[in-house]
Amino acid sequence: MTELHDHQSAAPPAALGRRSFIGYVLAGTTLVVGADLATGSNRASAAIPSGPQLPELYDLEDLQTDSALPTSQLITVTINEDGTASFELPRTEVGQGILTSTTMILAEELDLPMSKVKVTLAPARPELVFNQLTGGSNTTFSTYTPVRVAGALARQKLLEAAAILFGTTADRLTTTGGVISDLAGNNVTYGDIAGDAASQVVEAVEVVLRPPSDFRVIGTPKNRLDARAAVTGKKDFTTDLDVPGALPTMVCRAPEHQGTPKENGLKNLAAIKKMPGVTHVAQISSGIAVRAKTFGHCIDAIREMQVDWNPGTASGESDETVLAGIKRAELPLVVPDVPVLAESVETEFEFMFRSSAALEPYAAIADVREDGAEIWAGLKVPILAQENIAIMLGLPVDAVKVNVITGGGSFGHKLFGDHALEAAEISKAMGVPVKLMWHRADEPRQGRLHPMATSRVRATVLKGGLTGEDQVLSFEQRHTSVVTDFSHGLGEILTATADELPTEVGRYLGGLTFSQSIFTLTQELPYDFGVVTQLLNETDQRFRTGSMRNIYSPDVAVAAELTIDQLAKKVGMDPLEFRLKFLKNDRVKAVLEKVRKEGNWGRSLPAGVAQGVAIHKEYKGATAILVEIDTRPSTVNRDLGPETVTGPRVTKVVVAVDCGLVINPRGVEAQMQGGVMDGIALTLTSSCHLKNGRFLEASWDNYFYTRQWNVPPEVEVHIVETDSDTPGGVGEAAVGSTAAAVACAYARATGTLPKRFPINHDDPIAFKPKSFVPPVPPSPTNGLKLTY
Repeated sequence: MTELHDHQSAAPPAALGRRSFIGYVLAGTTLVVGADLATGSNRASAAIPSGPQLPELYDLEDLQTDSALPTSQLITVTINEDGTASFELPRTEVGQGILTSTTMILAEELDLPMSKVKVTLAPARPELVFNQLTGGSNTTFSTYTPVRVAGALARQKLLEAAAILFGTTADRLTTTGGVISDLAGNNVTYGDIAGDAASQVVEAVEVVLRPPSDFRVIGTPKNRLDARAAVTGKKDFTTDLDVPGALPTMVCRAPEHQGTPKENGLKNLAAIKKMPGVTHVAQISSGIAVRAKTFGHCIDAIREMQVDWNPGTASGESDETVLAGIKRAELPLVVPDVPVLAESVETEFEFMFRSSAALEPYAAIADVREDGAEIWAGLKVPILAQENIAIMLGLPVDAVKVNVITGGGSFGHKLFGDHALEAAEISKAMGVPVKLMWHRADEPRQGRLHPMATSRVRATVLKGGLTGEDQVLSFEQRHTSVVTDFSHGLGEILTATADELPTEVGRYLGGLTFSQSIFTLTQELPYDFGVVTQLLNETDQRFRTGSMRNIYSPDVAVAAELTIDQLAKKVGMDPLEFRLKFLKNDRVKAVLEKVRKEGNWGRSLPAGVAQGVAIHKEYKGATAILVEIDTRPSTVNRDLGPETVTGPRVTKVVVAVDCGLVINPRGVEAQMQGGVMDGIALTLTSSCHLKNGRFLEASWDNYFYTRQWNVPPEVEVHIVETDSDTPGGVGEAAVGSTAAAVACAYARATGTLPKRFPINHDDPIAFKPKSFVPPVPPSPTNGLKLTY
């Protein structure tokens, strides 16, 4: 297969129709096609008026998609001689179901059974530049049309080749399940004709996509293709791979966050080398690495290590001292000119550190040699990981091969290549292949964190305004946070595309930091609240942070929606009716109306049980969540055994989502359910406690993500119909709205406005912190007795 390297040499296409696109037939022995959307970029160009917020005109989805356009023609589909279609998806599957949805898109345009479409994950491809970054719920939104164009072009070229074979024209042929037929009864399979359809030169071809009215695959519920393998343990993740010579490897890490070993820090090196199973020991920048026959041997060795450590970056700090620093950095609230009789509502909220660790711990395999290296890992920005590894090893980029492996979750964690870089460093130091796995205890203590933050809101309302109706005149929100690290690629996209942004967008973002730009491109308050401003300020760079799932939106939404409930209370209106009155977006209104109906808003409930509702507009779509929460003592204090967290329980969740064109309804439902569990955890239970520079949490048994016994017995997902012909993002769409709805329900059920999240953070800690020296607990020997 020969790939296109200089597509600009093709003549520029003429103006295309609404459903027409340019594709490229690439030179090769079998049919290979790609899509080119750079000529069809539909960037927003309108000047920013004073009313709309920036995301209404141009948001993070647009930025990511536009940055991928110049290399879209390098996304190629190959028709193989056995009649199957092959496609390497330049994104990462981390449980969101994109391998399945992409297979569906290709099956639709190719008119092939899904079983004959083989979608795999592409290795790092530097030529794709920004077209290989998985994040921001952007995968389907940005790849939908390029993938369709490539599929449609492949089918078109197959038809043209068959027409020559049959002595007819392509418009007189039909395709069914990978077989081309003519009116005379002649048949030929895609595989039989793939060689004839291949091109000896690179050529640009106009292609028309299948109209939605003809869809037979897109929009129909499909189970994930990898679901059975995942639940039966047959699916291969990084640590399941059998790479020759790569033995289990782990790292002994410092007790303090981001602590490092002193020079020659391991004091009992000789004794550790003699321990059973141990093959290699090496000091690296982040700790002391050990390679052994099994991970159990690694744990045993780590527990015996005697290491001298340098202090961490936040040595001696605690939750309260870091929070005090954040408060000192808060931007002032400035009330605009409003009538004298206007009343103000002011709220202030605090959000603690949270871990972005996924179900699968950080894991990577590395085989580093003098002249090259090969890496295997779950990576959402593999190109950047490849570049960083090459720099560290002193190798050219093309000497480092990075294989992208399906990940068991991400939550933003795998946007960073920390694990791949560390594995490469260890392999170089030891001179052998390694299979690195972080211990569960490592991740909340040394892994990426969602930053601690405060969010303050001041809103003014005029009762019985000039028209005799209540009016909200202003809504100011000031979000202040520990610095979020955007060095994983989104920041680079902003820098590289700055000159290409619509004029007013570029001018507005020009004076902002990366974080402030991302904040501005993602935060939208779709209410008619007069003068609306939402601003971010960041401080304190001492922590390993990341853009955890839904980035800023959960915290911002919780603060905003709780304040909106207070505004409704101020004017004596029902919270849901208040929202409907002031919402300015019809799509948001539609999802809110849907949850009101399906959730039976306003129904009679016992004291201590209440409903809450919230909306969120992002990812080219809209989500509304209605929850019911039980805060009665019999629920809060229920006994579920030692070291468990109960507390208030969300008993019912109703989701309504408008996510544009739906590829796989079953996948959308699953994403909504996952987002709901995230939102519940963020508001009620999950956080990391910082004390004396150390995070107390270690492992999932004391980091309280939503547990099965706290999962709502009732969860309904309703997909609201839309006239959009393009998909939006769903991976994170329910997180912020759920977190906010739970917070609003809790406030109504208890009659108190919560100020710190999660709400159980200040309760007596429900676990005994694990030791810091040694940094990991012993391997369990009775694991089967602890299963449920």
